[in-house]
Amino acid sequence: MLKIMHKLGLGGLVLFACSAVVLGASQADRKPITTGTLFDEMIDMAGLASFPQPAFRTIQFSSYDHRSRVPGGPDWFANSDGFGGEPIPNFEKVLREPDAKGVGEYLIAECNGPGAIVRLWTAAISGTVRVTIDGAEPAAFEGSADEFFRRPYDRFPQAVGLPKERFGQTIYQRDASYAPIPFAKSLRVTWTGSIREIHFYHLQVRLYDAGTQVVSFSPKDLETYRDTIDKVTLAMSDPDKNLAPRSQQSPQPFDEMLAPSERKTLVRFDGPGAVERLSVQLTAKDLDLALRQTVLSISFDGYPWGQVQSPVGDFFGAAPGINPFQSLPFTVGLDGTMVCRFAMPFERSCQIEVQNRGDQPVSVKGSSLAMPFAWNDRSMHFRARWRADHDLTASNREVQDLPFLLAQGRGVYVGTAVFLMNPCPVPTPGGNWWGEGDEKVFVDEDTRPSIFGTGSEDYFNYSWSEPDIFAYPYCGQPRDDGPGNRGFVANFRWHVLDSIPFKSSLRFYMELFSHERTPGLSYARIGYHYARPGLMDDHQALTADDLRLPSLPENWEPAARGAASNSVFYAAEGLQTENENSRLVENRLWAGGKALIWTPTKERDRKSFKIPIEETGKKQIHVAFGMTPESGKVAFQLDGRPFTLDNKAEDIDLHCSYGTLLRSIDLMPMDLDAGDHTLTLQWKGAGAGVAEPKVWIDFIWVQKR
Repeated sequence: MLKIMHKLGLGGLVLFACSAVVLGASQADRKPITTGTLFDEMIDMAGLASFPQPAFRTIQFSSYDHRSRVPGGPDWFANSDGFGGEPIPNFEKVLREPDAKGVGEYLIAECNGPGAIVRLWTAAISGTVRVTIDGAEPAAFEGSADEFFRRPYDRFPQAVGLPKERFGQTIYQRDASYAPIPFAKSLRVTWTGSIREIHFYHLQVRLYDAGTQVVSFSPKDLETYRDTIDKVTLAMSDPDKNLAPRSQQSPQPFDEMLAPSERKTLVRFDGPGAVERLSVQLTAKDLDLALRQTVLSISFDGYPWGQVQSPVGDFFGAAPGINPFQSLPFTVGLDGTMVCRFAMPFERSCQIEVQNRGDQPVSVKGSSLAMPFAWNDRSMHFRARWRADHDLTASNREVQDLPFLLAQGRGVYVGTAVFLMNPCPVPTPGGNWWGEGDEKVFVDEDTRPSIFGTGSEDYFNYSWSEPDIFAYPYCGQPRDDGPGNRGFVANFRWHVLDSIPFKSSLRFYMELFSHERTPGLSYARIGYHYARPGLMDDHQALTADDLRLPSLPENWEPAARGAASNSVFYAAEGLQTENENSRLVENRLWAGGKALIWTPTKERDRKSFKIPIEETGKKQIHVAFGMTPESGKVAFQLDGRPFTLDNKAEDIDLHCSYGTLLRSIDLMPMDLDAGDHTLTLQWKGAGAGVAEPKVWIDFIWVQKR
């Protein structure tokens, strides 16, 4: 029987009971692995809580610099990983040496035994790919490598009728594909192309234990399992609405006020059972600080240290502050409501506590939903232990491996979230990028990583250090202040179909490898995982210094380095030709600590700036704008003539749904004479929800081309 005890405001206890049900029955374990069962796993949050049966090992083939062979050795941080012209080919083997045109054939992956492709990724890749399953001809896929790594199902006639728009937001996520491709006996993937051309790739594979029954992929699967595919993609597209909880219980509410240093139990359950949903909302005068300094602790089965121990905001991926997004395991709402859908099993008990480690009162309210769960020898506790390193020096010379999780025991790794404060003053991704480093995941007895990546953004399913805000079911970037990758940044990736089981140990590292030497960087992170009782990790008690919320540098000034070299920067307020409908605002986000706000009153209003050009030649003008919920569209004129953006667009929409982002907008390069030139902004209007529009202009810069 599952007994649930909820701590009420008056201290009373309410007892509920229901019959336990067994998740993952033995008969289900004996069913063969098919394209359909793999799709089902893509939304099976409770299934992650049991060690997989049949067992499998997750490995990754990638274009990492293959000179990186010896951990800590001379080439351990080598970074030639797919641009072309690498010292040695970025493949498992050279199958055919390059011909007179430089085109050769290379082995990407070769696996014997049952398995499945569970994730593909590329930033860009030339050439062609040939995929052979079970040695059968014709090949399962033969054609564009870029198409295979991004959208492998699209070329099959059976894909006609799939909900393509929804598919592109669920199975295909940013630059990654989670289209499962099972194989019964073998997999062989080759690439034909020139290694002088770009060829970034990840190919992640499950390798099942010998004897596992797997039905190999066929394009007909897209018709056979159409109902399953539709159900899964619908749930992934909006898990808050379409991923129904299994529990028949009512959520147990809590509402507590915490004084500074106070600790309170929100909910206690007696089991066996599992927490299926956890919803939390904080209220405080300084909410950003409260989200970092209010610590969530979830203890299962009487463990003295919470298997979950994290600042509340960081645990839900919303740090620092409330940065709304929706993913499969987590949702953060505009109103600050944060929801976790990772199942959290327990054999005897579960206690959810919060402690106010700050110096302000904090209100904590929400609910927890319990579900029946039959604890057995495959059941695992959920673990999420946060860590932070402040005042690091990121570097492109003194590169280091940052540990995310070092664990001994049996478990499954299911997700990663990082929360950074990057103080680099270069105002472009080319220069202030923090994440050139690769993930390196050692599983069990590995002497070289089972998973070796090609860059931090590649691990998080995007490319080219792009600063835009995005969220998918398994990955996202809910915060990136800018300009470029400067300021506060948050990234996450959830391993669901591509979970990483380990039988005896797991060591997860990410290189800290930046474009330039950057002191004062803050790097907080969580490695989410499940573990059998007895797992030990390298977690340490959280200190007051750990829990401090770093501040952006005061009065920073943009630096003419990296992609911003050969530039001159000007504060916008110093170039304005008049100050009507304009004022200054102060915040550490802005260069020099302040930015200009222009308040247009009607469409086609104008705001002009006189820009000095020191010498005749080809120049590019850039404008650093704040993107906010109160902004809209602006167009540009230079010396009275229409002036387009670098991408030839005639205007730019500066509206974003929440928060404030600082973005440098590139205008079209052109030849300019020495002397003063007038840049004019023309207001083009805003959406219906913007009652009093504002345009934030931080700085303007001129770059020699």
